[in-house]
Amino acid sequence: MDHAADAMRTDLMTLTRHVLNEQSKYPEARGDLTILLNHIVLGCKFVCSAVNKAGLAKLIGLAGETNVQGEEQKKLDVLSNEVFVKALTSSGRTNILVSEEDEDAIVVPEKLRGRYCVVFDPLDGSSNIDCGVSIGTIFGIYMLEEGQAGTVEDVLKPGTAMVAAGYCMYGSSCTLVLSTGEGVNGFTLDPSLGEFILTHPLIRIPKKGKIYSVNEGNAKNWDEPTTKYVEKAKFPTDGSSPKSLRYIGSMVADVHRTLLYGGIFLYPADKKSPNGKLRVLYEVFPMSFLVEQAGGQAFTGKQRALELVPTKIHERSPIFLGSYDDVEEVKDLYAKYS
Repeated sequence: MDHAADAMRTDLMTLTRHVLNEQSKYPEARGDLTILLNHIVLGCKFVCSAVNKAGLAKLIGLAGETNVQGEEQKKLDVLSNEVFVKALTSSGRTNILVSEEDEDAIVVPEKLRGRYCVVFDPLDGSSNIDCGVSIGTIFGIYMLEEGQAGTVEDVLKPGTAMVAAGYCMYGSSCTLVLSTGEGVNGFTLDPSLGEFILTHPLIRIPKKGKIYSVNEGNAKNWDEPTTKYVEKAKFPTDGSSPKSLRYIGSMVADVHRTLLYGGIFLYPADKKSPNGKLRVLYEVFPMSFLVEQAGGQAFTGKQRALELVPTKIHERSPIFLGSYDDVEEVKDLYAKYS
């Protein structure tokens, strides 16, 4: 193969080109979402660079403060949050921003306001920074109705109202997975080009998987349906092979593997956290949106996850998401033991 010729290829599908192609399907589109996504991509590139340099730049030390969830903040958390707030605000296309790191919603200055509300976790899994495990950014996007001024209520909507969602994973490679409601596509950052290239077109989650992903350290506090599901995964009674346990403890990494390989990711409610641990707006909704777009299911233990209506911006919920048949088993158990 002529590597020089390969390096000069112009037929690569970049993320920018892909988003423009999607936009061209809608004659009424004004390009605002494309501009907003480009600013999110810029934020992801910046954070990816910072994560890669974290040890050298001495960014890993504690910031000496806690976020609104009572978790210790790393300096990278603080930096990532600032990066995304600035990137989203400067796009001129946002109105209300909700970040995991900020107690209150951020109202964009009037002269920079646009039609979109963005909810995001700037650095998910940051407790794993020190040991080099994959971490990531999660985001979801809502659009304001014509004439709406933009208030916190505009993001307190069910996940079905999202127009786009995605995550960027910073690991052995930098991968951005995105859906604008027309399926799910994965892009990998080519450092030599500084561009995200389409590497995983139209991701479809297998209908049934061989992996379950859960923190079994919480098992003594689980409810009966979760306990029964995991017991069946480990000790199947129908002659099938047991499922493999894979749990990283970084939601982006665990969900990314589930999307590609199939199976189920569980973060159930338990006696210590009766409302679950993961946040609805910027963890549960975007990941549920992606999983459904890829042909899977997402369930809270009571209802379809995307139909949940949050009442506050940092609300939490249990979540079971992944392959269609695996989540169906969990739903059957909750119906049985309700």
